[in-house]
Amino acid sequence: QLQLVESGGGLVQPGGSLRLSCVASGLTLDTYGRGWFRQAPGKEREAVSCISSSSASRNYADSVRGRFTISRNNAKKTVYLQMNILKPVHTGLYYCAAEYLDGCTRTITRQAYEYWGPGTQLTFSS
Repeated sequence: QLQLVESGGGLVQPGGSLRLSCVASGLTLDTYGRGWFRQAPGKEREAVSCISSSSASRNYADSVRGRFTISRNNAKKTVYLQMNILKPVHTGLYYCAAEYLDGCTRTITRQAYEYWGPGTQLTFSS
């Protein structure tokens, strides 16, 4: 069974930056597509970004394009999300996900992802 664990969440000021990481363990494959999702309080989980196994395909939600950057290191079985110029609207629980079909498209579908981490929290100061 594939297991995912996020890290890097914490407290940040508006306009600040944060880098999230997600390490895979257990039954792992380099060919998994990976994605990041965010769930704000009282909201449904929504897509943030996705990346294909080779990094050839990377897509972002319109709200974060040009602000967030997704990347991966297959040797370390890790996917990253660099978040810059953060705003309070970005507050929430960030989930790492993986899909066997490796289908990172412009429209990121939550239902396509079979594996999920427990999430890491992003909160704001001041």
